[in-house]
Amino acid sequence: MEPKARLWLRYVSIFVFLAAVFQTASAVTHYTIPEEMDEGTVVANLVSDLGLDLKSLSKRKVRLDVVANKKYLDVNKDTGELYILERIDRENLCPIKSVTTCLLKVDATLENPIRMFNIELEIMDINDNAPRFRRDTMHLDISEATAIGERFSLTNAVDPDTGSNSVKAYYLSESDHFSIEIQTGRDGSKFADLILKKSLDREKQASHNLILTAVDGGVPARSGTASIIVRVLDTNDNAPQFDEDSYTINLTENAPIGSLVVKLNATDRDEGSNSDIIYSFSLYTSEKTQQTFSLNPEDGEIRVKEMINYEDFRIYDMEIIATDKGANSLSGKCKVNILVTDMNDNHPEISIKSFTSPVKEDIAVNTVIAVVSVSDKDSGENGQVDIHISDDLPFALKESSDNYYELLVSEPLDREKVPEYDITITVTDRGNPPLSDNETITLELLDINDNVPQFPQTFYTIPVMENNAPGALLSSLTAIDPDLHENQYLVYFIIEKEIVNTSMSMLFSINPENGNLYALKTFDYEIEKEFLFHIEARDSGVPPLSSNVTVHIIIMDQNDNTPLIVSPWRAHGSVVEEKIPRSTDKGTLIAKVIAIDSDSVHNSRITYQFLHNTDATLFSLDQYNGEIRTMRMFSYRDSRHQQLVVIAKDNGEPALSATVTIKLSTVETALKTYADMTEVPLGYDIFSDLNLYLVIGLGSVSFLLLITILVTIVLKCQKTKPSKAAPPCRNSVISERNSTIADSTLVSNDAYWYSLFLAETRKGKLVVRQPVPKGARYVVSSLPRSTGLTETSDSAASTLQASTTTSSSST
Repeated sequence: MEPKARLWLRYVSIFVFLAAVFQTASAVTHYTIPEEMDEGTVVANLVSDLGLDLKSLSKRKVRLDVVANKKYLDVNKDTGELYILERIDRENLCPIKSVTTCLLKVDATLENPIRMFNIELEIMDINDNAPRFRRDTMHLDISEATAIGERFSLTNAVDPDTGSNSVKAYYLSESDHFSIEIQTGRDGSKFADLILKKSLDREKQASHNLILTAVDGGVPARSGTASIIVRVLDTNDNAPQFDEDSYTINLTENAPIGSLVVKLNATDRDEGSNSDIIYSFSLYTSEKTQQTFSLNPEDGEIRVKEMINYEDFRIYDMEIIATDKGANSLSGKCKVNILVTDMNDNHPEISIKSFTSPVKEDIAVNTVIAVVSVSDKDSGENGQVDIHISDDLPFALKESSDNYYELLVSEPLDREKVPEYDITITVTDRGNPPLSDNETITLELLDINDNVPQFPQTFYTIPVMENNAPGALLSSLTAIDPDLHENQYLVYFIIEKEIVNTSMSMLFSINPENGNLYALKTFDYEIEKEFLFHIEARDSGVPPLSSNVTVHIIIMDQNDNTPLIVSPWRAHGSVVEEKIPRSTDKGTLIAKVIAIDSDSVHNSRITYQFLHNTDATLFSLDQYNGEIRTMRMFSYRDSRHQQLVVIAKDNGEPALSATVTIKLSTVETALKTYADMTEVPLGYDIFSDLNLYLVIGLGSVSFLLLITILVTIVLKCQKTKPSKAAPPCRNSVISERNSTIADSTLVSNDAYWYSLFLAETRKGKLVVRQPVPKGARYVVSSLPRSTGLTETSDSAASTLQASTTTSSSST
């Protein structure tokens, strides 16, 4: 055949073959896998997916095409599995980012018969690439005078990944002067512009080092960075600057003059004359500070100029100005605070903020009476103080707030014990050595009526001599009340009660102001012997308080009663005449003089003496019993008439006396002696004048005695129980005189007995009246005439005892 025909035949054969092949491979098998899968990773099983026979797979020599000289996939002939033979990098396989889908197409060919399968692997992008800048460092020169808002372009970052794994954002490191603004290109790429947001100052910061970070949108996100170095271009715009804006210096007080406090240093970032500096005080620095410290204008040294005292000024504030020497000079300033360090050279101080005085003595416990504050000009432990008062005082200190203390009453107060308190408050600091100070306040207590008037004695016995003058001062009964003012003013009263229908206020009076007790009447011992009553002292407080005391008035006897001669009886002071026989024997009782005295026992003791005796050798007188006896027998030479004057003298001071004159006549007739009359009845006429008087007197006395006995019996029967207010034995006037008759013994309340009743009775007995011991009663005894002197005295004593016993038993 011709060559053309043979060539076309060949083309047809090829076409048919290709058609057959195309028909066989017209079905495309699609798989999707991520990039960067590990080698050996099974993608799919071609036997099952393509419907092949596993047993004939090895005989048919299955093979895969090589793509770009790289064999990424292969088939395991034993299992029919399609696996990764080499890592697949999507960015290398599909470098064009505009291609959204990256496909790896592989043809699988089988022989006997020939058969071709189209296999398509879609490679999915993973975030396996970080953004990267084309330049790692970007340099920018920006003048410090550049306006805010100026924009500067930056190199953008690139990321081979696509979609969300590509660059999504930019971030700028923290900066006060710069920020970024993200822009988006037409192809979706991101880039950033640098924007000036704050004015630059080269002297503060000559350059700015920034970090620009690009971040993609993968998970996890990847980033890339680039450095931005901004160099600030200088202008002459800087003032001098101190090393520090504020200096705090500690300086000990009393530092030596000329000592260095601090050396300041200021710098100017400009050059030349613009950086030369002069130091000075500003106008805000006080004159006191400038007087105390000096400043060197060249080097900035501050030195001590005057003596420093912590207590005067603790802090010195100054402002220092540093000025450059430029044409348009600029200046900078700083503050210097000099703190003076304290030394313990000051005593603590006490200030009384509030004090209440006087206060009532019944003030409640825990009441605040004073508020004090304490302070110490020193500092630290030198300024820390401790406060205290004496433990012996009934007060306490309680801290109410910082450095304030309350003074409280800790115990009950009593003005009568302590009328005022001197309270010394002491403060001591904790310095070494410690210093202290004190303050004394005087608290005065006001009185309240809390004390009852008190008498020095609970019982007063006041002797009062009888016959006192009315209005005489008996005693001063003064009570004591320790209270003050009206609580101390006392008023005295006699507690009223009646005694024998007589009020005490009629007998005694007491001065209500001073307690002087006066007698309102003249007292007679023989009538009233004692009084018992109460006196009350009452203060003038509200309510008033009172107390009383018992007063026992004892009437003292005075020798104011003259002895009364009751025997021998004589009428109207006439002379007693007696007749005796001249043959009277020696020792014969001629007469017996009896005198009585109504004074007390001591004053009523009677002694007898001859005031006149015609013949001292003839008669004798017993000075105690008044018996007149013959000392011898009468002789013919003796006068027939004898006159005896007997004086009866009491024992008082001065002594009082009474006299009796006895005229004796001797007769020759055989008259019976005076002693024999006790045995034989008298021979004179019973109806003589003497006997008549005697009968009348005895009858009267007997009638009065009978009436007295009847009245006494009636009173005894009707007498009620004695009241406590007036016991009969003490609280009444002891003037009672009982009268009773027992046998021949008579107790009488009459002061005197007339000699009529003491003369010889029809029974021939002599009646004698004698005082009973302790006064107030008299015993009248009838004694036989024949009884001797000694027997008479004994009989009288026994009669007294019997009378006393009888009186006690009847009482």
